[in-house]
Amino acid sequence: MKRDELRARVAEVLPGIRADLEDLVRIESVSADPARASEVQRSAEAVRALFEAEGCETAIVSVDGGAPAVIAHKSGPEAAPTVLLYAHHDVQPENDHAEWDSPPFEPTERGARLFGRGAADDKAGIVTHLAALRIFRDELPVSVTLFIEGEEEVGSDTLPALLREHHERLAADVIVIADSGNWDIGEPALTTSLRGLVRADVEVRTLTHAVHSGMWGGLVPDALMTLSRLIATLHDDAGNVAVAGLHQGPAADVTYPEQRLRAESGATSQVEWIGDGSVVERLWTRPSLSITGLDAPQVDGASNTLVPVARAKISMRIAPGDTTANATECLRRHLEQHVPWGAELTFTVVDTGEATQIDATGPAYDAARRAFAEAWDGTEPVDMGVGGSIPFIAEFLESFPDASVLVTGVEDPDTRAHGANEGLHLAEFERVVLAEALLLDGLGRGS
Repeated sequence: MKRDELRARVAEVLPGIRADLEDLVRIESVSADPARASEVQRSAEAVRALFEAEGCETAIVSVDGGAPAVIAHKSGPEAAPTVLLYAHHDVQPENDHAEWDSPPFEPTERGARLFGRGAADDKAGIVTHLAALRIFRDELPVSVTLFIEGEEEVGSDTLPALLREHHERLAADVIVIADSGNWDIGEPALTTSLRGLVRADVEVRTLTHAVHSGMWGGLVPDALMTLSRLIATLHDDAGNVAVAGLHQGPAADVTYPEQRLRAESGATSQVEWIGDGSVVERLWTRPSLSITGLDAPQVDGASNTLVPVARAKISMRIAPGDTTANATECLRRHLEQHVPWGAELTFTVVDTGEATQIDATGPAYDAARRAFAEAWDGTEPVDMGVGGSIPFIAEFLESFPDASVLVTGVEDPDTRAHGANEGLHLAEFERVVLAEALLLDGLGRGS
């Protein structure tokens, strides 16, 4: 298809795609909330209907009691490659509505953005794929299979089983996973590495029961003091993770300006950064360790009592090249070696997700880079790492080792996915739609 015609078709389909996105945002498909399971089902049915209307063969599937996913397929030319387009239709909980400037499930345009839960993560990914079908109509340059998952926001527990059960239907030459983002407004990116995750609960016990702090303080260590000392051993004085045996590596040569870093991170003006090395190494290719929860008595109303037991939740991101098995054992060994004063230690793994390092070379990546540069008016895409984890990408790499896996997305640094006032930058969204159409066209020409 000629470039001018393709761009014209993008402009033609965008109003309808925007309306479809808004309809999807209105569905409260919060997979973490059992009370809204019917909404997740309704979301799957709405997604299926959208692709069915474009001439796709469609099915809603699930395994082992998991949330519903949608599989759809539309054939292209006989000799053309098959491209699998992934997104997910479930969303994060909206939490406190008072933190939102507009109702979270009522799509609202303000300034350059469309706000609403799922407006970016990841219902915009769904309609990006839908737009590609509408742009090409019955002139698809490739065969397209769509896989729209329904439980990504709760860990994709049944994804491995889905990939096994529907392996033949989902097999593809190229897989495009639309669940990441771009480097900045006006600067596209391909995500080529993601850190993995180990979450664990750590409990220390020093007493069989609470006792008077005046009677026994100074002799018996309380659990809060003990846990605090244990947590303090997890970082060195500079703030680097001090757990021995974890992997770390180099990152792309990308500059992250200080002003932008502080604005996007939400760090206060006086806070100092932790760790050594470049900013992007610390964010993308080195381990990090955070305490995301504590079980302890509240300050208000606390009595003069030695606390017998205390718990913390540790969230450890592991660098590409490491494994969750190694990282878990390293963390367990560190805690056992450093727990003070003979306290009883209980270490419980909550969940894990493998890190990902993608070989971003080959014809599919060449086609993607050309498409992105054209959609962003000559700006070449950045090969970007992500500090967060998308464990299911490793599942695709393992299930389809011969496929080229491209990780793209609609998000930008101010999308606020998972938080209040999640928003889709509409001009960037148009570029993403154009880039995917150009990519499919390029893959078809390359065949």
